[in-house]
Amino acid sequence: MKILQSVVVKQVLTENSKDKLFENYATKKQQLEKECDQLRFEMKKLEKSKKFQPISLKKHFEKEIEMRQEKVKLLDFQTEQLHMLPLGSELKEKEVKAIIEINEGDRWEDVQSGRTIIIKDGIIDEIR
Repeated sequence: MKILQSVVVKQVLTENSKDKLFENYATKKQQLEKECDQLRFEMKKLEKSKKFQPISLKKHFEKEIEMRQEKVKLLDFQTEQLHMLPLGSELKEKEVKAIIEINEGDRWEDVQSGRTIIIKDGIIDEIR
């Protein structure tokens, strides 16, 4: 019989992967800041058109801007944490589903124990 099981995918932190993560964080942060600027521009544009109530319009845009600013703060925190992590650390990247073959007589504890895939510089290094 086959069953579905969650498998954790972890990435080993190397110089290469660390640089890519820093790039990824910087790109996401830049995109969020562009979105904030665009939202501010749209808000001013709509305020001038006077088709909407200024108070509700401003609340809506401020909420959207605030959400993006929170994401920027999170990215800043992740960047700080990444600076402190030593090379060789394992970072949880995601979870995937795998089909596991089980048979009568298998130990349930062994089947139930979570499996992990370790990736190093984009290559599967180990399956635990």
